[in-house]
Amino acid sequence: MSFSADAKRELCRDRLDSKEAAAAECYGVLLYCHSFTAQEVRIISASPDFAARLPRLFRKAFSLTFDKLPPEGAAGKQSFVIRDGEKLRRIFETFGLEIGSTISHHVNFGVLEEERCRTAFIRGAFLAGGSVTDPEKRYHLELATAHQSVSREVYALLLDMGFSPRQTQRAGNALLYFKQADAIADFFTAFGAPTTAMSIMTAKVEKEMRNTVTRQINCDSANADKTVAAAQEQLAAIRRIVRDYGSLDVLPEPLKDAALLRITNPEASLADLAQLSVPAVSKSCLSHRLKKILSFKIEE
Repeated sequence: MSFSADAKRELCRDRLDSKEAAAAECYGVLLYCHSFTAQEVRIISASPDFAARLPRLFRKAFSLTFDKLPPEGAAGKQSFVIRDGEKLRRIFETFGLEIGSTISHHVNFGVLEEERCRTAFIRGAFLAGGSVTDPEKRYHLELATAHQSVSREVYALLLDMGFSPRQTQRAGNALLYFKQADAIADFFTAFGAPTTAMSIMTAKVEKEMRNTVTRQINCDSANADKTVAAAQEQLAAIRRIVRDYGSLDVLPEPLKDAALLRITNPEASLADLAQLSVPAVSKSCLSHRLKKILSFKIEE
């Protein structure tokens, strides 16, 4: 099962205690479902938990049943339909709409005056038209509706509730979306899915830890490469001195000691070589000596 399905499962655990909140959730569902017209309500969902919740939700909100239900034990996408004129009229009137004169849908904010109703409305919108990506892959939550005006008004509602979604269009639908882990986690915390929110934040922390470890490994690897390259350059300079002058005796004693240390410890870092020096010297002192070896030349 997908992460989005798990999120919807948790949202569907919310109890239907209030007729007003149930109606507000239905309002969100209807404005984000497949079809909400004077001729038909059609809600299509692949979430088995949402499918199980819908009949109870509509009974609580409108005291009515669907005209068409999915077959018993159906899997995949399931369709719920209402075409009965009286049922449709009752639904429209609940939200202050006239069934014969509604041309385009708008959000009736009068239905959403209470905080619990606004919360239920957004929950219904996500259940019907929302999705969220597995946070192990990327962070993306969206709400998609065919009603442009509804999307703009839900955007304003979310702003008023402390959220800052982005807006876009895709395949004829208006989308509100979030791409930050913190914002998505806050969304699920506010609308009834704290476990989903925790999963998102846990994934974020683990991803950041992996990135930190990777950066550290890359940094350590780069430093090791630099150490090896510097050591090879120093060894080449030492071999050149031996070739050109016959031995290392031409070097001043401190440089000769540094050269012998490098020969016997070809992979050691400057810090390690400094500690091995007798007497011990600072890292900068040893670095200075090795630089002199690189450019060593007997002046004639």
